Amino acid sequence: MKETRPYLPWQLAQDFLIAAFTAAGVPEEDAAICADVLLESDRRGIESHGMNRFKPIYIDRIEAGIQKPVTEYEVLKDTPTTLVVDAHDGMGMVASHKAMTSIIEKAKTYGMGMAAIRNSTHYGIAGYWATMASKQGMIGIAGTNARPSIAPTFGVENMLGTNPLTFAIPTDEEFPFVLDCATSISQRGKIEYYARSGKDTPAGMVIGRNGEALTDSEQILVDLTKGRAALAPLGGIGEDLAGYKGYGYATVVEILSAALQAGSFLKMLNGFDENGERRPYHLGHFFMVINPEFFMGTETLKKTAGQILRELRASQKAPGAERIYTAGEKEYLVWLDRKDKGVPVGEAVQKELISVRDKYQLPFTFPFETPAS
Repeated sequence: MKETRPYLPWQLAQDFLIAAFTAAGVPEEDAAICADVLLESDRRGIESHGMNRFKPIYIDRIEAGIQKPVTEYEVLKDTPTTLVVDAHDGMGMVASHKAMTSIIEKAKTYGMGMAAIRNSTHYGIAGYWATMASKQGMIGIAGTNARPSIAPTFGVENMLGTNPLTFAIPTDEEFPFVLDCATSISQRGKIEYYARSGKDTPAGMVIGRNGEALTDSEQILVDLTKGRAALAPLGGIGEDLAGYKGYGYATVVEILSAALQAGSFLKMLNGFDENGERRPYHLGHFFMVINPEFFMGTETLKKTAGQILRELRASQKAPGAERIYTAGEKEYLVWLDRKDKGVPVGEAVQKELISVRDKYQLPFTFPFETPAS
């Protein structure tokens, strides 16, 4: 489908995000990390986690006092291969970047590294952290819990977060294998995107307390927060479509995100205290890095992984199908299309960027603004 939204040049987008985060109190070095994580989402075409979320998930939460712009990164436990960190409700992206950098170095020395972070906040796309490892020729694994959104199989109450379980594996191709997806049938960010775009949520993604399918995107966002709706787990509702598999994987992520660092889980992550007042989310993350040099070598891994992917793409296609893709390929193709164009921004995001600029009196002019007559 032909893109009709105006593009915001990458450098302008980066400069603006850094300036805005800095104006909100984030140190400039940390602001650069946050900006890069958000823009990486847009580079890959994962718009539900890119500039779409810049204001409502980060700026608004900082201004509401439920997320700290300055990240106090406290190391609770540090061994040759493991790391436990308390982010103290600071910027989840900053704490995650520091933790991943640390365990990548551990994996270079000892073959593996794993980190767990407690009391954190939204850290952007999980794939960003996994690919930090793949860029170093290593396997990256990342996961996080989140505010309750998923109902367990045979249930209707939102108990688990969308809890992504993400893998990045280097290959001998131009792009790594990157599986970055939620353990729900869809993630909250996609519904936020539908709401911003004025679109209904497809039936079957969300269930109400009476088991009915909900489609009103804006109302779903309210109902998810109020506990009146829940996302279906990956696979679907009940056992017939194997929704129990998504439910099971979401639970694995919940346990690894909370139990390794003695952190919050399930309803403790709903963002409200006993009086209904907003509070920090206290999210938990986990990260793993595996160095193939400690197995049969990096080049062997890359060659074998690449060959597996090529054989999958070359297998017989279904009638009418144009081609077969492997995970990470579509995102790479989006980047090839956008790298010289910039970030496409719809009207809702344009208004948010303008409002943040005006609020902080930042010296930026966007190409989508109508010149004064």
